[in-house]
Amino acid sequence: MEILASVGTFIAIVLLLEGILLIFRTRWNPETQRVKSQLRTLSMHAYGDEALEIVRTRKFSEIPWLNKVLSSVRFGLIGKIDIIIQQSGSTYPVGVFLLLSLIAALSGFLAALWITGTQLIAIIAMVAAGTLPFFYILAKKRRRMEKFERQLPEALELIARAMRGGQAFSGGLQMAAKEFDDPAGVEFGNVLNEINFGISVEDALKNLLLRVDCPDLKFFAIAVIIQRESGGNLAEIMENISRLIRERFKLQGRIRTLSAEGKLSAAILIAIPFFVALALSILRPEYIGLLITDPIGKLLIVISAFMLVLGIFMIRGMIKIKV
Repeated sequence: MEILASVGTFIAIVLLLEGILLIFRTRWNPETQRVKSQLRTLSMHAYGDEALEIVRTRKFSEIPWLNKVLSSVRFGLIGKIDIIIQQSGSTYPVGVFLLLSLIAALSGFLAALWITGTQLIAIIAMVAAGTLPFFYILAKKRRRMEKFERQLPEALELIARAMRGGQAFSGGLQMAAKEFDDPAGVEFGNVLNEINFGISVEDALKNLLLRVDCPDLKFFAIAVIIQRESGGNLAEIMENISRLIRERFKLQGRIRTLSAEGKLSAAILIAIPFFVALALSILRPEYIGLLITDPIGKLLIVISAFMLVLGIFMIRGMIKIKV
């Protein structure tokens, strides 16, 4: 009996120590502290006269020290890059693109230095390679915004029909979030989630304008904000905005048709110098060789390249018409 009592006491003491250790380990766990901090932020209890504020934090990197550094400068260039990443629909944080840019820049510098052996060309290649990830983000953002712009008239008409059928504005947003794919469905779903979490409709629409770079969306947001303050038939307003957007699309189509000849002429004028250089390199290689080896020829190449780029921008300004 004494042995059993001793063994039982020993097991009880071990379990008690394990329980105490488990309690303090849970309390000291950084992940637990983060969750508790977020729960305190989202708590519905008001402190004093301060209004409830829902804070949405966005990580700039999964690496803690890099995220801390980027968070300290989030309102500058890093913040603008993060907004472009959100507009592009990418799920990767800013730190991933910064590291990719650094790796690409270093690879471009070493590759150009190994091929040409010239530091100037290597530096130019480093800058060009380092900007590739950000050009990728801009291209992805442009495609996503164009798709959203095409989806917007139908989404507004769906919200208007839902409101005419007796649904509230949030119900129309829910229908648009379910019926449309990314980006319209996702963005309207985010607006609905923010409203359900307690953010005002005005602030949720302002956040939508920050995430979506679409001029036509501003008409929708302003109309909703004004209607909530002064009243009016919001369904009819959204139908009018949808009709206005469709008419603008038709006008853009006519402008593209009328400017097609100018774009073709611009492409021919830009391609002529390269075709002439190719023809001379085949028919008279000594001419091209002298142009490359002679110092005056190099200077003429630089001046010609500068004038070509300047001409491209001038032609682009003449044939590009904003509606």
